[in-house]
Amino acid sequence: MSAGTGILITGAAGHLGTDVVNRLSRRGHNVIALTHDRPVGGARLLKGDVRRVDFGLDQQSVSDLTGEVGLVVHSAAVTDFGLPRDRYTELNVNGTANALALARRFGAGFVYVSTTYVCGETEGTFYENQLDIGQQFSNDYEHSKYQAEKLVEASGLRSVVVRPGIVTGEYRTGNTQVYKHIYQLLKVIVEGKLRTLPGNYAATLGLVPIGHVSDVLVAAVEKFADNVGRTFHAVGANSLSLRTVSDVLAEYPCFRIPDFVPPTTFSEYDLDDIERSYFQKVGTLYTSYLRRRLEFDNSGTRERLGLTPPPIGPGYFRRLLDSCLRTGYLGRPEPSVAEVLARLQATRSSV
Repeated sequence: MSAGTGILITGAAGHLGTDVVNRLSRRGHNVIALTHDRPVGGARLLKGDVRRVDFGLDQQSVSDLTGEVGLVVHSAAVTDFGLPRDRYTELNVNGTANALALARRFGAGFVYVSTTYVCGETEGTFYENQLDIGQQFSNDYEHSKYQAEKLVEASGLRSVVVRPGIVTGEYRTGNTQVYKHIYQLLKVIVEGKLRTLPGNYAATLGLVPIGHVSDVLVAAVEKFADNVGRTFHAVGANSLSLRTVSDVLAEYPCFRIPDFVPPTTFSEYDLDDIERSYFQKVGTLYTSYLRRRLEFDNSGTRERLGLTPPPIGPGYFRRLLDSCLRTGYLGRPEPSVAEVLARLQATRSSV
């Protein structure tokens, strides 16, 4: 067992990795940030590639890190949907195997960043202590993260797993640096490119602000010794229903509102050629998330890490949309009544 205090973080240049590196560094930890090709501030940088044995590091580098690294935090992964299966195998599965092997050489503990959606196409409540529940997976990303968790489970290493939900913008502002997943679906919806989708208004989305995910991961690192073998869900206090999503979207005159129809009656061949093309390229990647009614248990996060997940409701969803409007990602907002009246008054005054 390594007596080192160093924390080696993979995926350090990613959206979550960058935030966690900065937080741990500010808290006085010895952070070693592994990156493939992008710089990261606030930590000692180490260039490597999780797809390669020993991350492609030379033997001298591995020797120097042995005894220094006491914990490996593995957050490197490909999270985009719709990629060839071997991309997920190469990065998410084999990359995790390489990270586990290196942690074993270091005699280090291991923190793995997974996803709550290893639950697959299940419904109801998915608990932190669950993994194998006979689930089917809706895409290769979910399956690859499940396979990686199984590797962690079988490794025999001292480990902790953190499962984020659907990572979205900061809680107070709604701001985000990355527009992926739910953002990409929202964009084609509000622009009217996808007007009809198979879904259930009672279905739920497990959104979680990026800041809370970072809080959970930092707490899992700092309280690692007390929680070996445990899994923590980094999620909001509740999931967001499609009914709420639809109602909030309706508040914005500049947005188109989708119709969610029962999956059993939906047919892509009822769509016109353009909408069908968008459905095939984008909609099919996300439709499984529009029919699942899911809640994620977070009792361990509350009780053992001492963190209170933020409530996820209409107010938070509005902040996400407002931020997207401010940056232009979802177009520009229509002028308010006050702005229209002010412009009219200014015009009259100038005549």
